[in-house]
Amino acid sequence: MSPAETGFVRQRPVPWLNPGLLAGTAVRVLLAYLFGGYLDKRELQAALPDRAYDHSAADELWFDYTADVGDGFDATYTIASLLARPELMLDDGRLLPRGDLLVLGGDQVYPTASNPAYEHRWKGPYRAALPDLAAVTPSLYALPGNHDWYDGLTAFLRLFAQGDTVGGWRTRQARSYFALELPHRWWLFAVDIQLSSYIDEPQLAYFGRVAERLTPTDRIILVPAQPSWVKTHDRPDAYDSVDYFIRTVIEPTGARVPLLLAGDMHHYARYTGPGPDGRGRQLLTCGGGGAYLVGTDHLPDAVAVPPEETITRRRSTPQRYERAAAYPSQQTSRRLGRRIFSRLPRRNPGFVWLLGLMQTLLMLAFVTSPDHLITPATVSGVVAVLVGTAVFTLVLGERTRKHMAAAVLHAVPHVALALGGAAAWSALPLSGLANPWATLLAFVVYGPVIGLADAWVVGAYLLVARYFDVNVNELYAGMGIEDHKSFLRFHLGRDGSLTVYPVAVERVAHRWRADPGGAPGSPWIVPEDPLHATLAEPPVLVDGPRGSTARNG
Repeated sequence: MSPAETGFVRQRPVPWLNPGLLAGTAVRVLLAYLFGGYLDKRELQAALPDRAYDHSAADELWFDYTADVGDGFDATYTIASLLARPELMLDDGRLLPRGDLLVLGGDQVYPTASNPAYEHRWKGPYRAALPDLAAVTPSLYALPGNHDWYDGLTAFLRLFAQGDTVGGWRTRQARSYFALELPHRWWLFAVDIQLSSYIDEPQLAYFGRVAERLTPTDRIILVPAQPSWVKTHDRPDAYDSVDYFIRTVIEPTGARVPLLLAGDMHHYARYTGPGPDGRGRQLLTCGGGGAYLVGTDHLPDAVAVPPEETITRRRSTPQRYERAAAYPSQQTSRRLGRRIFSRLPRRNPGFVWLLGLMQTLLMLAFVTSPDHLITPATVSGVVAVLVGTAVFTLVLGERTRKHMAAAVLHAVPHVALALGGAAAWSALPLSGLANPWATLLAFVVYGPVIGLADAWVVGAYLLVARYFDVNVNELYAGMGIEDHKSFLRFHLGRDGSLTVYPVAVERVAHRWRADPGGAPGSPWIVPEDPLHATLAEPPVLVDGPRGSTARNG
């Protein structure tokens, strides 16, 4: 089917380390850090409808959760097509009905939000996976992530807060945050923390009004946009907003929070512990909806939230949670990480050319200053390298002493490679040619070779840095691995118990065919080869029947 028929153009995965995108990402992160408050539209949403959305009528309910979805077509559509199936058959023969609700947990588009980006990277594929249904229309709710926020939430609100349909799904929310009333006194609260910021007053007032309906027997699924519980080792204040929300909005009602759920990190991971009431709490991350895989090998064995190190004046008592599951496994993640040397140059050719240009210029500076290594040209080149590694490590990552040290150490092998390259080039007959031929040949012959070598230097740095939890995201972004996807299918049973099925997809599809003659509501595009869905771990009982005091884990 042509783009004119489907309404969208299939997109390739975002090449995150290509120079233009890398620079744009750094600028957006910096602008968000400096001016994020000026882009905050959450206070303006106070004028929009503020109701909770009632899905409590049924005795039981199936619903789905996925996050980090709008990247390359193959991975995005693989997950969309599985979510859209009336019944999902797992490889073990288990049948899971399609969810009556679909909750998107953030980052519905990459690299930045805009109407065309949403259309081609998310809306079009999801519409093709589940065209208009004549009968029941599943509801769709979306929570914005940082990539949705980069345009100030303008495109996000146009798409998700107007009550429109996306194929067979219907959007219902009016704001960027929402509360869903589920059967058996379960609730889902999706909280918009903007760009890792505070929770605004209109949003607190909205959830405060909803909380007036809570009782001590109610149970809450709390959905922030980021799994802040695993980010506190570098940022002790990362969990403060979540802790404040639980402590001031939910706990006064006596209601419990058996599950915290977030995306943002592109894998599946589950931490479990007794929770504040001793009856069990799960901390669950599932960001496998389509974006590049981020491995799990850097995840801590246990987390304590809120952390002891936070300087928040008032906080809850720290609770310890042990890692119970991770997909892909840490062993698999380490194995995948070693593919950086082949995948980084192949997926990011522009990055290799940038490194080749930088190395060639620095080499020429050293070659033209054989007797004096410290010259304006060489100093400028070394400073440029330091600026580049600082941007790579500090702007794209965190800004701690550990990251500052990594930025400096990262520059050393690049400068050493340039010195070695200068010595090697000087020994070649080509270097003795008259200019401009010697310089021209340096860019044509030396540049591509040294660019590839320098890309391997970056790969080696990323492999080492991940053991110190530095630039982990860039390691996996550079590889752009589309496989190892995941989403969650929840079952709220007739007895009030909540079970989560963490669905895993080892391999995404890459070959597709059009199916315009299918039955109404069937997908427009189907895979050439069958998709295989398994469970990342056995089904997890989040909380037992209503009134049960059994601890879950």
